[in-house]
Amino acid sequence: MSVGKAIRLKRIFNPISKKTIIVPMDHGVTLGPIFGLKNMEKIVQQVYLGGANAIVVHKGFIKKVFSKVKNMAIILHLSASTIRSSLPNTKILVATVEDALSLGADAVSVHVNLGDDLEKEMLKDLGIISSKAYRWGVPLLAMVYPRGPKIKNSYDPELIAHCIRIAEELGADIVKVNYTGSEDTFRDIVKEASIPVVIAGGPKIESKDSFLEMVKSAIRAGASGISIGRNVFQDENPKEILRILSDIVHNTVSSVDVYGKEYHCEIAA
Repeated sequence: MSVGKAIRLKRIFNPISKKTIIVPMDHGVTLGPIFGLKNMEKIVQQVYLGGANAIVVHKGFIKKVFSKVKNMAIILHLSASTIRSSLPNTKILVATVEDALSLGADAVSVHVNLGDDLEKEMLKDLGIISSKAYRWGVPLLAMVYPRGPKIKNSYDPELIAHCIRIAEELGADIVKVNYTGSEDTFRDIVKEASIPVVIAGGPKIESKDSFLEMVKSAIRAGASGISIGRNVFQDENPKEILRILSDIVHNTVSSVDVYGKEYHCEIAA
């Protein structure tokens, strides 16, 4: 690993827990100015105060939020598509590794949907970006999900293992995948991985108990952290939900949130 990549990864992972809390906020391109992301400067400030390790944004917003991030890492997202398209799951590249360097980002991320009709184009893009990121010493986060006409269950452990393997084989430094929903199956997958695995949050989960239990379960199973957007920035109090998540991911202690409920985070060693 290059010195540059090592330095940048240290900004993304907590030096004590060796885990990370990433808050992706790239949804505006895909979904438009949704609730929670209408005022980017405000939400980035809340995310920073809540203790996130990194955020994921598109290049146009780095210039607007960089003063709010302070010691929080920035991951430049290079992929995009919109729900208005006839091919919403087909991602194309909209930025470069060189953009990330010129904007001062710490890492880049690329999205691949396994099973999409144009999967081959996304795999090609991941391979190209991986080579450039390696050359420049820039960490690469691969977001890989089973999404396509033939995919019946996007949480299938076999498919999640395949997603992780794609990221490993094509040179990613971190991979983001769906949680399988089972500690046993996820543990079996993660223990075979050669790169850190973080879980996605998916759509907003109405039950806070269910959401936090998912995170605790994933951490117990060996996840290296979380990369969760809507369940953070669409929470009624993003700063406080992040403090609870920080306890779960980094501290393995009990936490009391502002809603008056205690969440016991007993994480297995």
